Amino acid sequence: MKKILMIGTGGTIACKRGSAGLKPLMTSDELLSYVPEAKTFCRADSLQILNLDSTNMQPCHWLSMAKTVKDHYDDYDGFVICHGTDTMAYTAAALSYLIQNSPKPIVITGAQKPIDMENTDARINLRDSLRFASDSRAYGVNIIFDGKVIAGTRGKKERTKSYNAFSSINFPYIATVQEEQAVFYLDDKDRLSQPVKFYDTLNPKVALMKLIPSMDASVLDYMAQHYDAVIIESFGVGGLPSYQSGDFYHAVKKWISLGKTVVMTTQVTNEGSNMSVYEVGHSIKKELGLLEAYDMTLEATVTKLMWILGQTRNPSEIRRLFYQTINRDILWRG
Repeated sequence: MKKILMIGTGGTIACKRGSAGLKPLMTSDELLSYVPEAKTFCRADSLQILNLDSTNMQPCHWLSMAKTVKDHYDDYDGFVICHGTDTMAYTAAALSYLIQNSPKPIVITGAQKPIDMENTDARINLRDSLRFASDSRAYGVNIIFDGKVIAGTRGKKERTKSYNAFSSINFPYIATVQEEQAVFYLDDKDRLSQPVKFYDTLNPKVALMKLIPSMDASVLDYMAQHYDAVIIESFGVGGLPSYQSGDFYHAVKKWISLGKTVVMTTQVTNEGSNMSVYEVGHSIKKELGLLEAYDMTLEATVTKLMWILGQTRNPSEIRRLFYQTINRDILWRG
């Protein structure tokens, strides 16, 4: 019987109602008590390290989760992290970069309703996560929600209230959990060739700018004073506005001249970017050597940059690491 460590960090799954609304108050021991049937297929221990609404989650908390897994890695066969849904995709992506090549599963799960409610998705999500983490075919960082197993770099919350809140973006589901078993669509654990590696550094100075029509490019000038990298969410397959002033071209060129990193991505959820299609993207990417996210999710792009900039500031090394596939995060590179 596999030995699993369930790590509590808060979130809706652990909430109770207070005078100002739902607030994470339940302990990890309490959460585990709601799935007594797990004792039939695993030996689960619990550990509380945080009790936050995931809106308050920060990179320092991701580092704490990774350290907790590292500190207990040799003692357990798998890990389940209970987390709030609002920033779960960011946490799953961040942990994919902080814990690489893990032959042991690290599952992130949560719920749309607290676990002590009569009608809730929490108990089944937690039970499914413990079951998947106990499967010998499971490995690496994944999200489990509504019976679906999603690669940690491919998850996105697309619904605010429904139980099927998360989707896998530009990548198939790894597996589903149904009828008390995991059904794998990608059963490829035997391809792991490197030992597990933990990282303990992130650079949080990564900004996001979402383009809207007629936006003033001076926003980028302001960001350059405070951040080491910016991700520009452009329209469609990607490009920068070429207004008569040419401000965006000059603003981005300034970022590059300062030795800072600029990544282009798209506001469109599915199918990714391709700046080579239109003149508004092709020319500026070629001239300035901009990085492009292609089929990566925004959450993976943000956290991957934080991880990369925590390791190096060398432009060629940043480029190499950005286009290196980690936990299925990028498959297409133009």
